[in-house]
Amino acid sequence: MFKFSSIRRQHRALSLVLVASLGGGLLAGCQQPASQEAPVKIGYSAWPGWFPWKVTEVKDLFKAQGVSASMQWFDGYLDSINALNAGQLDCNSQTLNDTISSVAGGADLQIVLQNDFSTGNDQIIAAAEIASIPGLKGKKVAAEEGTVDHFLLLKVLKDAGLSAKDITFVPLETGAAAAAFAAGRVDAAGVYAPFTTQALKRPGSRALATSKDHPGAISDLLVCRTDFVAKNPEKVQKIVNAWFATLKTIEDDPAGTLPILVERSGVSEAEFKEYNAGTTIQTLAENRSNFKLGTTMLSLPYAAEQISAFLVETGLAKTKPDLTNLLNSQFVDNAP
Repeated sequence: MFKFSSIRRQHRALSLVLVASLGGGLLAGCQQPASQEAPVKIGYSAWPGWFPWKVTEVKDLFKAQGVSASMQWFDGYLDSINALNAGQLDCNSQTLNDTISSVAGGADLQIVLQNDFSTGNDQIIAAAEIASIPGLKGKKVAAEEGTVDHFLLLKVLKDAGLSAKDITFVPLETGAAAAAFAAGRVDAAGVYAPFTTQALKRPGSRALATSKDHPGAISDLLVCRTDFVAKNPEKVQKIVNAWFATLKTIEDDPAGTLPILVERSGVSEAEFKEYNAGTTIQTLAENRSNFKLGTTMLSLPYAAEQISAFLVETGLAKTKPDLTNLLNSQFVDNAP
C-alpha cells in the first residue's frame, strides 16, 4: 500500500449548495465552441491525498498521457464542490460523503477514481479535561457544518450513545474551528490536517477519535459530471492513467517530488511528513478491489450505501439518493 512514506481539507463539505439544475444553466452559458479543444478542468484543495495532483501538473504527466488538463486550486473546499455542481469544473477532488450528499440534492455525478482514504488526518480534538467522547455531553463543539468532520463527529457521538442534541454545536469554517479551539473558546473541534496541527497547540489537548478508528469511512475521490464522462471517456481514462503515473513518479523520485508536495501543502517538510500515517493512498490494485461489492467500508459500494443511510438518519440529507450509476469502475479497470 503506497503512502507518502519517507516523503510521504478546507476539506470536505457534505452539504449541497448548488444543485445540478443550476449547474446546467451556468454551463450552457460558458461552453466553448466545438472547434476549440478546451482543457479538462479539475478542481482540488487542501488535503494530503490530493497534493500529488500538483506533481502531475508540474511534471507534465497529463501531457505524457496525451490529454490536456488544467488543475484548479481552491482555498476553500466547499468552493470546489460549488464549482463542480455549477458546471464550472469537469471533475473535482472530493469525498464520498460529500458526493453522495450532492447526488441526494440532485447533482448527476460519477466516481472514476479513489485517491485515498483517511486513516487519522480527520480528528475530534478535545480539551485536556475531556477524557472520552461521552465527556462531550453538554460541551461546545465546533466544526464546519455539513463537512465530513461534522459527519465524523455525528458518527462518534452515535457510537457513544449520544446525538447532536447532547452537545452545543458551534458551526465554524474548519480553520476558524481550529483557531477557536486553540484559543479556548470551544471545548472540542472536528478538524482535518493540516488544521489538526493548529488545534493541538492548545496545551493538554488530544484527539478523542480519528478517522483511523473508522477505516474507509472517509474516502477521497476524483468525481466527474456524468455528462462529461459520457462525452469524453477517452479523456477521463487518460486522466486516471496520469494519476497512477504520478504515484509511480513520487515513488521513483522522492527527492524530486517532495519539494512540490511540501510547497503545495503550505506546511513545513517536518509537518508534512507527520501526515504520513493519516492518509492512505490507494494503489491501482486496491482501486480495482474497492470498486467491487463487499461487506466492509473499504468497499465503495458498501460504504456508499452505509453513508447514504446515515445521512438520511441524521438529517444531513432529506432523501436517500439513487446510487445506481454513481460508481464507474471502467477507468481503473482499464488503467495500465
